[in-house]
Amino acid sequence: MDVGMAVKFILLLFVAAFVPVVTIRPLKLDRALYNKLITESQTEPQEEIVNTHNAFRRKVSPPARNMLKMSWSSAAAENARILARYCDKSDSDSLERRLPNTFCGENMLMEHYPSPWSKVIEIWFNESKYFKYGEWPSTDDDIETDHYTQMVWASSYLVGCDVAACRRQKAATYLYVCHYCHEGNHQDTLNMPYKVGSACNDCPNNCEDGLCTNPCIYYDEYNNCDKQVKLYGCLHPAVQPFCKASCLCTTEIK
Repeated sequence: MDVGMAVKFILLLFVAAFVPVVTIRPLKLDRALYNKLITESQTEPQEEIVNTHNAFRRKVSPPARNMLKMSWSSAAAENARILARYCDKSDSDSLERRLPNTFCGENMLMEHYPSPWSKVIEIWFNESKYFKYGEWPSTDDDIETDHYTQMVWASSYLVGCDVAACRRQKAATYLYVCHYCHEGNHQDTLNMPYKVGSACNDCPNNCEDGLCTNPCIYYDEYNNCDKQVKLYGCLHPAVQPFCKASCLCTTEIK
């Protein structure tokens, strides 16, 4: 090898040492991982979603006295599935999250690679580092806590989720959507998503591993149902149909 070739070879080695290595993920691998995340007709991701949510709901600090145990809702999952396939991360209309007895809240996350549901849910829960119970959330646009407050909203007892593979500028992305019923994040109590106290203090006879198991399946359509019931009673034709939770749930968590 002459001197010129040797110099070129050394230069190539020097440049190569500083060129970042780009790892190309096999599309087949992403597709296989994505297929395992789809909740339709697959119980494994459903169980992972429910169990992860309940594990985090037990871990809230300060502890909750009225935190309901979550169960899977196929109806909520179907609504989430439809919205995920739109590949639009904008907040959906509340009517698109309606179930027969209630409305549902919503969490979304867009990822570049298919991530396990447990990781997605953990990302939402990690917003808790910006949340202080009893204090109103920050108005800083860079700080989000609404995903956290929705997933630990005490009266939300049903969860249904799904994921869709989308295309963004020729690159694949994955939109995760979860619906929570009853809907949380009520503006007047956004700083207190649950009641503080010893676990199951509000449901001593309906407690399972620190979570309450006696949800009220009904929903109050009015914000002032307590006042309406006191003024007119549940037999009033303008009260009972719209204040079912207040009228029909006496000991259940609502």
